Amino acid sequence: MTERQSPRTRLEQLLRQRHRTLEQFRKNYQRATTGTVLSDRQAYRWVAGELHGLPHPPAQATLEEMFGEPVDRLLGPPYGIEALRPDRYQRGSAPERGTARTDWEGQVIAMSADRARDFLTRIEASNVGAETLDQLLDDVRRLVIACQQQPLPTLLGDLVATQERAFELLEGHQRPEQSRDLYLVAAIACGLMADASYSLGAFHDAMTQTRTGYVCADNAGHDGLRAWIRGLQASFAYWSGRLEDSLRYTQLGAEIAIHARSSAGVRMASIEARTLAALNRLEEAHTALARASDLRERMEPDELDGLGGICTFSRPRQLYFAAETLCWGGQPEATRAEGLALEALDAYTAAPAFGDEARPRSTLAIARVSPR
Repeated sequence: MTERQSPRTRLEQLLRQRHRTLEQFRKNYQRATTGTVLSDRQAYRWVAGELHGLPHPPAQATLEEMFGEPVDRLLGPPYGIEALRPDRYQRGSAPERGTARTDWEGQVIAMSADRARDFLTRIEASNVGAETLDQLLDDVRRLVIACQQQPLPTLLGDLVATQERAFELLEGHQRPEQSRDLYLVAAIACGLMADASYSLGAFHDAMTQTRTGYVCADNAGHDGLRAWIRGLQASFAYWSGRLEDSLRYTQLGAEIAIHARSSAGVRMASIEARTLAALNRLEEAHTALARASDLRERMEPDELDGLGGICTFSRPRQLYFAAETLCWGGQPEATRAEGLALEALDAYTAAPAFGDEARPRSTLAIARVSPR
């Protein structure tokens, strides 16, 4: 399988940072020159650095105006070590798009798929046909897995575009059963954007996304989705040091998760245990861990669990959360925390999907440095 290479030129590096495709670059160039045609092949040669010498002076001037850097720098090597290359994938990984390839054929494949998707949305927009919904769900299914496996800069453009498509369709007219499915997709898209926003240090924007996502989940009438969004809110608050807010969100989510019976309930109880332990309420934390184990035994997977990736709460993640919870207990819990972290790592090794292994490793290190 072809790996995504590092940027070959500064121009390609800038296009990736701005989440621009080759086709968008070509169109922007033509607008900047008031209609001068830039062929796909010529645009690719600039981006790939396949030139002998520099373009004609008018083209140089346009490129410098568009990007604010000298043309010899734009067509030269990229800055730094920005590889932007995901690991090799294995079973359970996200499907690749043509943009995973940096050769000419890969760019053409990706541009054609984007054009087909846009055309599909327009021709079915009057009644939100089944094919449009199926395409949107397929886009979301890829992203919920990819978010755990691929660098955020390579996904951010697709995340925003998928959310925007769901919003646009909901702002139109559709049958009630189609509205439910669209709200479900929009809620997941908001959750993915919330996770991306928090990863980039934007707590306020992340919470805005979760609030919109919760309303969409509410309109979809999906308890598992409501609980999943509450879990995101609780996690963001926990990692931001807002422990009381985190506990409030887990308690709100726990009431919903009772009806869901999916992995969202296991996740909610695990987050609650971790937050309680951080608040030094260790006895209550143990009770929450026991509840998470009980919910795992009685779990009935729902649509979110079927999507996998960030939308489900696997047993390896549950073990890691339990280990992290016990780490808050210090020396009395260190041995058990170490055992759970090792068990989590073993479970990750056996699991078909991946993405969180670094967390149990760090938890294992904390448990091992605790005094015995």
